[in-house]
Amino acid sequence: MSLTLNHYLIFSTLLFMVSLGGIFANRRNILVVLMSLELLLLSVNTNFIAFSKFIGDVDGQVFVFFILTVAAAEAAIGLAILVMLYRNKKSLDVDDINELEG
Repeated sequence: MSLTLNHYLIFSTLLFMVSLGGIFANRRNILVVLMSLELLLLSVNTNFIAFSKFIGDVDGQVFVFFILTVAAAEAAIGLAILVMLYRNKKSLDVDDINELEG
């Protein structure tokens, strides 16, 4: 059985729906929100790679490297904010971010 473009698109759509569900169902814990954003970016990357493979062009794969770079920076900054939030408030609640002052 060979994988077609529809298989990749269905997988990407399922990943996208799971990530949206994670963002909207659990808005209280910021760690879950950040992990859901990473899943959302992964679903977009899957689309880029699938279309790049089936069209035969490398541009989509190059775009994925840029997205992965931005995702890595976002994860590093997000985790640094989480560490500071947990040190100050002893909680990872999204509502506690509004109380932080710099």
